[in-house]
Amino acid sequence: MDQKKTGQFLKMLRNEKKLTQEQLAKQFNVSNRSVSRWETGTNLPDISLLVEIADFYDVDVREIIDGERKSEMMDKEIKEVADKMATYAGNEKSKLLRVIQVASIAGVVITIIALVLQTLSYEPDLKRALAVFATFVGFVIMCIITLYVTGVLQKISKNRKAVKAIKVTTIVLLAVVTHYVLFMIFGFAIMYAIFTNAKVEVSTNINEYNQYIHSGKNNEYAMGDYEMFDVFPDKIPSNAEVTEYQLTYYNPWDGQYIVYMTLDHKDGFEEEIGRLTAIGVDDFKDIYTVTGKEPDGYDIVAMDSDDYNGFVYAMVPENSDGNTKITYVAIVFCNYSLDLDVHDYMKDEYLLPGFDASEDNPYRKEMMGE
Repeated sequence: MDQKKTGQFLKMLRNEKKLTQEQLAKQFNVSNRSVSRWETGTNLPDISLLVEIADFYDVDVREIIDGERKSEMMDKEIKEVADKMATYAGNEKSKLLRVIQVASIAGVVITIIALVLQTLSYEPDLKRALAVFATFVGFVIMCIITLYVTGVLQKISKNRKAVKAIKVTTIVLLAVVTHYVLFMIFGFAIMYAIFTNAKVEVSTNINEYNQYIHSGKNNEYAMGDYEMFDVFPDKIPSNAEVTEYQLTYYNPWDGQYIVYMTLDHKDGFEEEIGRLTAIGVDDFKDIYTVTGKEPDGYDIVAMDSDDYNGFVYAMVPENSDGNTKITYVAIVFCNYSLDLDVHDYMKDEYLLPGFDASEDNPYRKEMMGE
């Protein structure tokens, strides 16, 4: 079972209903965080909730588990395509038969040569074994096609129904394989185009804060769907002074955020500390190799950590009487690694000691291994 695929399917169904995570959480009497983790694939709904969710979205439970809709018309459509292709093949057979016969025989010869060469140079190795197996499968397929186009297969079988079944099956298999190969090529082309065209967006304009934090559904780097950002204030208080602010966004496949901001709350400091204290501090030790210690010179007053998405936290200078400044930090991503170098977009003094979200970070290897 692919939990990430199931999570993406649940998110798609919610978006089709035009619901927020908060609205869906109320519908099933669960927390916003539970809905968020369903949709990232970190956790999945309890079995007792699956039927209710399936009824709510008007889908089958099996579709949720598989992470995709099932088309009842698929078999019928494939049969119709196969019948039409069989008719077409019969009409064009006389024109194409010789070309196909030569091509099929050449294919058999080439696969035999490839199989012999791979066998002679074989060394114990999983990849080489898979290559030999794949070549053998290709050889078998080419043999069947050659027997068919040369008429040998028809001579072997005198049963007309059996011959027709073989024809239809062969054509359908070729059609299905071709369809999926083209689909994969198209999909990889789209992903490559998205990845190469993705740009790093950096905003230092605090006037955009209210537009991008906790809202901004029509903006390209909106953070409203991440419950973790509740550590950040909903809006910049009117009596607060912004001493620094930088928001970095990058989205090659999924949104990645690196944000830091320091506010001098002045008279509103105690009220904001109360709000942050109510959020609490999650256990963050060992997540992305973090040591569990606070950044040097700071006390963390609120923390939302996630073993998949990263960290959002707020901190104040330690042992600083009369201080009214609070620094907010967010490093949010997915797939257990950042595509950006965090040191290029975050002050090192704000990073949690030991933090490593590089592509080859040990935590990712551990989690992917699990």
